[in-house]
Amino acid sequence: MRLRTLTLAAASGTALLAAGLLPAHASADPGSIQEGTVSAADLLAKVTSCSQISNGKYKTDDETSATVPVCGKNGAVFWKADMDVDCDGQRTTNCNEDRDPWYQDDTAFHQSDGKPLKAETLPYVVVPSSSSIWNYSGAGIKGGGVVAVVYNNKVEYAVVGDTGPTQIIGEASYATAKALGIDPDPETGGTDSGVTYILFKNSKVSPIESHSAAVSLGDQLARQFIANN
Repeated sequence: MRLRTLTLAAASGTALLAAGLLPAHASADPGSIQEGTVSAADLLAKVTSCSQISNGKYKTDDETSATVPVCGKNGAVFWKADMDVDCDGQRTTNCNEDRDPWYQDDTAFHQSDGKPLKAETLPYVVVPSSSSIWNYSGAGIKGGGVVAVVYNNKVEYAVVGDTGPTQIIGEASYATAKALGIDPDPETGGTDSGVTYILFKNSKVSPIESHSAAVSLGDQLARQFIANN
């Protein structure tokens, strides 16, 4: 995210749901077109209207006006925004100081071994740091929580992996962008609109760095989301 800041928070708690076997049509490959058994169209059909739960709205970038509310549904919160590319965390070939002018070597939530996450290989989403606009933890969203990210008729399951500025929304890791066919370059990539983020309340992937666990749990929660809304 442009001119982003980092608010560190400790990831805590144990997994609410243990990772199970992947559904028959699920894929643990971040480059796959479709993850899980729930279609993008079915998810989007449940988020056509917004019951706003944030006290205000967010900007998508520093230079834009605040137009994005956080919306509430049974079992989830969601927003529709752009996608800036986050390359923070462990240094890798495409995520480092040379490739990303805003690079930081840490993430708000850490792997099971205590190290920062790897933006290049792990699909994760950035949530705004808690503020008077909205407090993500008060809404049942936690580090390692499951997110269904929908773009261009594709569904990618990710985890809540980092926190960003208090007034800006719409950011995900290099791996998330790449999986959805969005240019993952942290300086020039991303997309200006068309991304829907559905965050499932009180969920937690364990270990947070297991993408296959995120897909398995995400598919289960997406099916529950469809049934309950």
